[in-house]
Amino acid sequence: MTHRPFYLAGAFKRSDKTLKVNNPYNGEVVGEVSLASEEDIDLAIERAVEAFKTTRAMPSYERANVLTQIATQLNSRAEEFAKTMTLENGKPIQASRKEVGRAAALFSWAAEEAKRIGGELLSLDLLKGAEWRMGFYRRFPIGPITAITPFNFPLNLIAHKVAPAIAAGNPVLVKPAPQTPITALLLAEIIAQSSLIPGAVSVLPCEIAVAQKLITDNRIRMLTFTGSAKVGWQLRQQATKKKVALELGGNAGVIVHQDAPLELAVERCAYGAFLYSGQTCISVQRIYAHQSLYQKFIASLIERTKKLKSGDPIKEDTDLGPMISQEAAERVENWVNEAKSKGAKILCGGKRNGSFYEATVLTDTTPEMKINCEEVFGPVVTVEPYQDFQQALALMNNSRYGLQAGIFTYDIRLIHLAYLFLEVGGLMINEIPTYRIDSMPYGGTKESGLGREGIRYAMEEMMEPKLLVVNTSN
Repeated sequence: MTHRPFYLAGAFKRSDKTLKVNNPYNGEVVGEVSLASEEDIDLAIERAVEAFKTTRAMPSYERANVLTQIATQLNSRAEEFAKTMTLENGKPIQASRKEVGRAAALFSWAAEEAKRIGGELLSLDLLKGAEWRMGFYRRFPIGPITAITPFNFPLNLIAHKVAPAIAAGNPVLVKPAPQTPITALLLAEIIAQSSLIPGAVSVLPCEIAVAQKLITDNRIRMLTFTGSAKVGWQLRQQATKKKVALELGGNAGVIVHQDAPLELAVERCAYGAFLYSGQTCISVQRIYAHQSLYQKFIASLIERTKKLKSGDPIKEDTDLGPMISQEAAERVENWVNEAKSKGAKILCGGKRNGSFYEATVLTDTTPEMKINCEEVFGPVVTVEPYQDFQQALALMNNSRYGLQAGIFTYDIRLIHLAYLFLEVGGLMINEIPTYRIDSMPYGGTKESGLGREGIRYAMEEMMEPKLLVVNTSN
């Protein structure tokens, strides 16, 4: 067992209070991390405020160089990061490797965007007496940012906050998920070796009560949070006058229309429903298949689902690892059993073994069942038939969430209709809602959050626009 200190403004620091990190596959202790105290948090904020005097004035090439250095080191230590993630959160090793590659690419893209922070030249001579006036409009960094991240993507979702913060010129204080702090501290090692000034980044595993200062302290100018809707909206209330960006829960739906490429739809829906045991906010949870192909789709989906291999996530051929905890698996089990008691049919799966839950397909469900109206966050998908496309759109919108959606069709009229009326932040055509390229704008409507991520879009959230007017008449 390795002990890891937290990272405070350029220095690694040990404390008497520690947290053990357990492997969800076998319960073994992966490592132990020091926890930051309230005094440590206060010092980290103080150092971030001081660092902002430098980061706000850093030329773009220096910010780009820092980000490139981080990307390079991530690539060189990719296998170490991948194995650490798999041990911490049970993600199959192949998926962990993809996550490292995405994070490295994300830092590289941020390096490019750091060079492209431009502005706008405004014509102000629109009224008599306004001659010879010129306007300039551009964005500037806002100051220290608190980033709170979840367990399911312990590297990439930190990168989505740290990379744009550095690119924009803001210091950032990261509170990683208690299940996966080691991955975050590995990233801190890389940041510490870069040319970024001390104080610009801190990684602070800590208890919830201690983390409150990261949310409420007036020196923090923005909170960016990824996690559950319940917690996210509570944090927004606590953050008062700060800027807030929230990437919260989802209940992603897919429509498979009668002209759909069926083989592609089945393959992608199986992938999207059971990737990382469904523990993603854009996991495919609800599928509506046109009546004309419903039975064929169901049969193919079940056949594909039964081929998934469950087991030790460190093994190369594992498709389904454990859920993050036995409690999480028990919750999914209870929701599925509740649906079954109300008339739903389990077509495959439906059983739990410790922290493992089988890949599960259900039908004959109703919108009021938790497996349809709440975020399952587990390897469960429901499939129901429909006849009318607008009926399917209404079913998709019948959710308090609105993150992303997917539709399989070649009908441009229906695509346009869905784009106009679906209440989501992103619509994928002939693709699943689980699809995400890290440069694209990503975020939701309704209870799925506020703001957008994706490098350039996150940078805009982390900056304030400012106008300059120049009178050149004399």
